[in-house]
Amino acid sequence: MHLTAVDDIAAPVRRSRAERQAIVLDTAERLFSSRSSRSVGMDELVRETGLGKMTVYRLFKSKDDLVGAYLTRKAATVLGLIDADLIRLEDDPRAALLSVVDAVERDVTRTGFRGCPFTNVSSEYDDPQHPARSAAADYKFELHARLERLTDQIVPGAGEDLAAQLHLIIDGMYLSGGLLGPDGPASHGRRLAEKLIDAAVARA
Repeated sequence: MHLTAVDDIAAPVRRSRAERQAIVLDTAERLFSSRSSRSVGMDELVRETGLGKMTVYRLFKSKDDLVGAYLTRKAATVLGLIDADLIRLEDDPRAALLSVVDAVERDVTRTGFRGCPFTNVSSEYDDPQHPARSAAADYKFELHARLERLTDQIVPGAGEDLAAQLHLIIDGMYLSGGLLGPDGPASHGRRLAEKLIDAAVARA
């Protein structure tokens, strides 16, 4: 059997909507994390995806929607990793709390760390209703809820203050690590978290 010229032409790749979305969001994450979301134009992003412009805009009506979706997916990934550790350590709430701080420490010390993506991206937009601001706030709320659930197990009835203090340590580690590097004040986060937890238990 002889192939014709038409037969030699590879059939176009047909991707599902979910696959196309993943390509766009993967590309956005790569570009946004290495620079900033504002510095990346949609034309550049479309080129980098290898998809057609109309395909990208059918998935995300605007860049604002894309930035919000990027942070929403990032939040789901991070919270999923945290939840896996919390399930693994469900019988030891102190260890579970410290596992969250340990995860932050690993993030802060990784090569190429540029600060918390939720803070970095959301700070680029002034409108409190911007999808990036909303997604970042939702993530912070969900993280705080997990911290508070654990601190309530450690110090019943007094977990709210401890959760707030630990949340401030986490935010501080990200901010300090991004500006001063992992060997600066961020390196003290874990020890400070341990002291706060132990002090709260002693007072209970």
